[in-house]
Amino acid sequence: MAVVVKYVVERDGVERMTFTSKKEADAYDKMLDIAENLEGLLANADVPLSEQQVEGLALQIAKQKEDFMQVLKGAKPSDKKAEKKPKAQDSNDKVTELKAKEA
Repeated sequence: MAVVVKYVVERDGVERMTFTSKKEADAYDKMLDIAENLEGLLANADVPLSEQQVEGLALQIAKQKEDFMQVLKGAKPSDKKAEKKPKAQDSNDKVTELKAKEA
C-alpha cells in the first residue's frame, strides 16, 4: 500500500483544490487571498458589475498578478501567447535529434 500526501486548499468549509506539494497549495491559497481582497476593491468601483463579474474579474487579476503589476508600473504587458508556443519541428528534425543522441 502506498502512502500519498495531499495538500487541500479549503475556503469556508469547501474544498477548492488538492495539490501534491505544499508550495503549490500555498501559492494557490495566496492567489485566493488576493482575489478575495480584490473583490472588495472591485465591488466599490464606479463601474456597475454583477457579483459574479466581480468574483470572476478578481480571480483573473489574481491569477495574472505579475502582468497587472507590470502594467500598473507603466510597462507594456508581455506577450505570453508567443512565449508559450514552442517552435514547430518537422519529423526530419526529430529523426536527426534521435540519431545525434544515439551516436
